[in-house]
Amino acid sequence: MAVFPWHSRSRNYKAEFASCRLEAVPLEFGDSHPLKPITVTESKTKKVSRKGSSSSTSSSSSSSVVDPLSSVLDGTDPLSMFAATADPAATVTRPTDSSRKRRDRDENAIVGSDFEPWASKRGEILARYTTTEKLSINLFMGSEKGKAGTTTSAMSEKVRTRLEELDDFEEGSQKELLNLTQQDYVNRIEELNQSLKDAWASDQKVKALKIVIQCSKLLSDTSVIQFYPSKFVLITDILDTFGKLVYERIFSMCVDNHSVLPDHFSPENVNDTAKETCLNWFFKVASIRELIPRFYVEASILKCNKFLSKTGISECLPRLTCMIRGIGDPLVSVYARAYLCRVGMEVAPHLKESLNKNFFDFLLTFKQIHGDTVQNQLVLQGVELPSYLPLYSPAMDWIFQCISYHAPEALLTEMMERCKKLGNNALLLNSVMSAFRAEFIATRSMDFIGMIKECDESGFPKHLLFHSLGLNLALADPPEGDRLQILNEAWKVITKLKNPQDYVNCAEVWVEYTCKHFTKREVNTVLADVIKHMTPDRAFEDSYPQLQSIIKKVIAHFHDFSVLFSVEKFLPFLDMFQKESVRVEVCKCIMEVFIKHQQEPTKDPVILNALLHVCKTMHDSVNALTLEDEKRMLAYLINGFIKMVSFGRDFEQQLSFYVEARSMFCNLEPVLVQLIHSVNRLAMETRKVMKGNHSRKTAAFVRACVAYCFITIPSLVGIFTRLNLYLHSGQVALANQCLSQADAFFKAAISLIPEVPKMINIDGKMRPSESFLLEFLCNFFSTLLIVPDHPEHGVLFLVRELLNVIQDYTWEDSSDDKIRIYTCVLHLLSAMSQETYLYHIDKVDSNDSLYGGDSKFLAENNKLCETVMAQILEHLKTLAKDEALKRQSSLGLSFFNSILAHGDLRNNRLNQLSVNLWHLAQRHGCADTRTMVKTLEYIKKRSKQPDMGHLTELALRLPLQTRT
Repeated sequence: MAVFPWHSRSRNYKAEFASCRLEAVPLEFGDSHPLKPITVTESKTKKVSRKGSSSSTSSSSSSSVVDPLSSVLDGTDPLSMFAATADPAATVTRPTDSSRKRRDRDENAIVGSDFEPWASKRGEILARYTTTEKLSINLFMGSEKGKAGTTTSAMSEKVRTRLEELDDFEEGSQKELLNLTQQDYVNRIEELNQSLKDAWASDQKVKALKIVIQCSKLLSDTSVIQFYPSKFVLITDILDTFGKLVYERIFSMCVDNHSVLPDHFSPENVNDTAKETCLNWFFKVASIRELIPRFYVEASILKCNKFLSKTGISECLPRLTCMIRGIGDPLVSVYARAYLCRVGMEVAPHLKESLNKNFFDFLLTFKQIHGDTVQNQLVLQGVELPSYLPLYSPAMDWIFQCISYHAPEALLTEMMERCKKLGNNALLLNSVMSAFRAEFIATRSMDFIGMIKECDESGFPKHLLFHSLGLNLALADPPEGDRLQILNEAWKVITKLKNPQDYVNCAEVWVEYTCKHFTKREVNTVLADVIKHMTPDRAFEDSYPQLQSIIKKVIAHFHDFSVLFSVEKFLPFLDMFQKESVRVEVCKCIMEVFIKHQQEPTKDPVILNALLHVCKTMHDSVNALTLEDEKRMLAYLINGFIKMVSFGRDFEQQLSFYVEARSMFCNLEPVLVQLIHSVNRLAMETRKVMKGNHSRKTAAFVRACVAYCFITIPSLVGIFTRLNLYLHSGQVALANQCLSQADAFFKAAISLIPEVPKMINIDGKMRPSESFLLEFLCNFFSTLLIVPDHPEHGVLFLVRELLNVIQDYTWEDSSDDKIRIYTCVLHLLSAMSQETYLYHIDKVDSNDSLYGGDSKFLAENNKLCETVMAQILEHLKTLAKDEALKRQSSLGLSFFNSILAHGDLRNNRLNQLSVNLWHLAQRHGCADTRTMVKTLEYIKKRSKQPDMGHLTELALRLPLQTRT
């Protein structure tokens, strides 16, 4: 292709803006606004056929906003239609999981979400009650005659066979495993649970019952007494599984092809087969010889009484309560009562009388805990009383919680008085404070403190009682007049504790009470006491979780950080966190609260010094092994602090802060980026204050800001981060009339372009960089329009340097980004040839003012345009290959549109070039015909505008080719 000269079209930007502006249409009062809700009155008639009912007709009228999606369907959802026409009989063959869940939820409706379920306590018990001693377990060795598939003709023979199997089990078809570790024991229990499910699934119901009986027997064994609460949790999981399997089995027998039990069924709805099966299960359980397995297995299937009679559960609960009286070991007995309460709350929470009887029975036998039998057992196992008594807590807490749930004040008061009358009642008192409503405890705080003082400390330490009291006072407020006395009484006991672990456990709870009701003076006293107790022998190293909790509670109540950091012992308290990972977590918590609650920018020196120390701690934890997510989080927190620092009109002090921050946080790139943006913003605020007219002092200050950015940017790693910051900072320098500094930024950006790699890492994935480079260069060109030429470097020196870099850069062969960039350069040069530029910066003379349309400047500009055009045309020539014809067509049309927008088509050669490009775009049938048609329509429309008549002739020379 021949070389074509370039002639830019003269632009009248104001006239173009006016012609493109939408026509304003006045809106008269009362007209319908397009965003106003549409009110529709809808009347429709529906007929829905249901089984057992005749068709019904209903008419509804409503005023609402019409949903465009539903209006398309004329109010009828196709899925609903499908469901309505489905065969109802197909849905009642068996109960669905959703109906089963709904049924369970309805039955337990009396127990609300404010009742803490057993599941939430389970994990804590397993974690707390552990042992290193060896354990034993009896495993059932099943016989073949109990398996499914054993056939017999007579029912009596089948019953006799099953009874023989149970007798076989009772007579010792078991294997005892000894010397198990705790984990081995847990694994064996899990195996038994799975064996139960497998046996049930394979219709080996007798084997399943044997497994449950065997597991229940384990609850009579207290040989490793410290592990008993965890054993109870594991075994009752199996019992729960068994109870659920039996219930669902009987329930499924009540379903036939025509009916299904309603959610609230009565025994009259249950068929005879289901009732007989249910009775059979209860008879099997009644034949168990030993008390403990018989009690637990019957309790596990207590819910099945619903199939037999309406009063079955209410009759069985008192009987099971009386059965517990036959259990001699008080620890085994109290956990049996806990299980009965648990089952009772699940199947009949309204039958509180039986639960209350269970509680008062327990009080009558409470003295057994301190009897000779228990003392002898503890001596044999080498267990001290202070270690033994806490074993009762999970069971007693649960019993007390069940009894006190939604209980009237009178009952709670009676329970408290009954507990008060018993000797050595610290254990009971602790359970009362753990289970009763926090408001009940808080209003009687002084009464509880009096009871705590009277307790015998030999078996159950008083600090545990104060711990429980403190937990309640964190949830509910005591009477205002008692608050200080309560704190003094509690802290008198807590501060005398010698064991650091006991001390910090109590202090952790009471710190929240202190923060909630008192001033920084009392909080400072508490923190000082904690430091005093936890510093000797570096006791704090074993209590980091509790100390972290204390810090979180303090900062949760002190949102005014000027008050927080004026607490004298707060920073010394932070010094106790000497393990780096813990220290960093604490610092992160502090910064999160600061960012969340600090509403106004601050310059308080106390806050700044303290938080700089906190942020420096977080920053210094970064090393080569730190994960990127962790770096991002730390940078986010530090940036949040930097954004909240403001010295008002004292801009020099603000810059000094940014200089200090740069030296402190040099290893986190996002922080350095934020500092550069902050300094640029500071320079623009200075310009705003001075209204663009800098004095000698402010001019020097903004140059200092610019220098800060110029020095900091090279330390960044991300190449596009550097490029964009060079451009942004150059724009700020230009806005503040720092022309030589702006040139330096732009030159630095140009010199950095050759270093852009082919692939860059974006969110952990390697992606081609050319699209990002194209985006940056387009922004760069927009800025270069208003950058005045340096008097010593010739005309358009920055554009020339940039073109040289673009020419030398190695572009992908399959990419056309280089030509797209050249097209953007052509647009830039066309804009530079105008007498008045599209936009300017105040106080900065751009080239339109410097050259004033000088012919030499325009000639240089046109030469550059011709050079760029030659590159574009040469590239189009290289695309004349089969696999690249589509790219050639697209680029040809794009270049045609550029000439149409920016070129002076009255020039014959440029006009001819545009015609050639039009033909090139259509030559091989690759062009989008629709786009070509719209382009031609646009040319014809423009040809009717003033001074655009020459486009009429051009339109006649642009044929539309059809594809054949």
